[in-house]
Amino acid sequence: MAPHRTRPVNGVLEVLPVPSGRDVVAVLPALRRMLGGDGPAMLPVPADDDRETRRLTDALHPGEPIADGIGLVMATSGTTGTPKGAQLSAAALRTSGEATHERLGGTGSWLLALPAHHIAGMQVLLRSLLSGTDPVVVDVANGFDPAALPPAIAAMDGPRRYSSMVPTQLIKTLEHPDATRAAAELDAILLGGAATPAPVLRRARDAGITVVRTYGMSETCGGCVYDGVPLNGVDVRVDADSRVWLGGATLASGYRGLPDHPGFAEPGWFRTDDAGLVDDGVLRILGRLDEALSTGGLTVVPQVVEAVLMEHPSVREVAVIGLPDDRLGQRVAAVVVAAPGRSPALDELRDHVSGTLDRTAAPRELHVVDALPLRGPGKVDRRALVARFS
Repeated sequence: MAPHRTRPVNGVLEVLPVPSGRDVVAVLPALRRMLGGDGPAMLPVPADDDRETRRLTDALHPGEPIADGIGLVMATSGTTGTPKGAQLSAAALRTSGEATHERLGGTGSWLLALPAHHIAGMQVLLRSLLSGTDPVVVDVANGFDPAALPPAIAAMDGPRRYSSMVPTQLIKTLEHPDATRAAAELDAILLGGAATPAPVLRRARDAGITVVRTYGMSETCGGCVYDGVPLNGVDVRVDADSRVWLGGATLASGYRGLPDHPGFAEPGWFRTDDAGLVDDGVLRILGRLDEALSTGGLTVVPQVVEAVLMEHPSVREVAVIGLPDDRLGQRVAAVVVAAPGRSPALDELRDHVSGTLDRTAAPRELHVVDALPLRGPGKVDRRALVARFS
């Protein structure tokens, strides 16, 4: 790789159209130059989605000046309105990749099975460059097909082989015997983007698949805490309100065009919207502070209820949401993708939750769907569900 520089070639943000499928390798030369500090700063956008590209460019203003040292501006999901752009330096991205390889046991070849204009997929490309290997690509433009995994994994060079997935992909993999066997050949699958249900983790590990749970976001160059333990160079703290704060060498240099954003108000730290606790040096995420429900004056954390519901044999996937209620303020509702051959019943799910949690947390309403809507890779679009069932 070229010697590291400290400034981009020019001082404006440029658009980086990122193709889907195997054509994504066309962006590798630009990413290689960026990692070497040879600029320019780039905004990844999906090359085959004009509408999303317009949304991102309208919000993040390519062609306008940008601070020295920024390598990539990674758009957040934008669920609260206009997307924000996390400004990531080449140094932070290199640190993230090197720390990942150190934690996993060494550099290796990478399988890309995520959209590369999002941080998790982009990191697969960057780690491939840091490893000096070519990524193997599974085309997910039309959705993830686990049948594509066996030939893709067979095409990967050794001695070490890795991939990144989201929980919905792992669930599909576990339902496909050939894909399950192929996934077990990988040295590690980094699993992030959303909380992973405990039953899914057990099934994966029973099948011999090495799963590493990751926690992080665009603002931290993606996953920066692996199985609850921060990567080298990453700092974690939890405040008196149980809010998780992240800092260290992989931290973004703020949001583009938002120098006073409260997420970066404390120098060297990013204020997340997640609640957590640290037990003997291991971080455990409890749920999103901004997604907590208030029902009858009591607070319910959806992710806690979801973890219990995932233990029910009739539940394949689930999202817990709060729907408007004149009496309670919000009523707890479960949106469920049924396990194959099963028919979930509301009374059964209520009893199941009540056996572990306060009955206040038990769903008062059940909706069975074929699939949960997603925003970005792997995150359930709760807003869409609330709008659908309100």
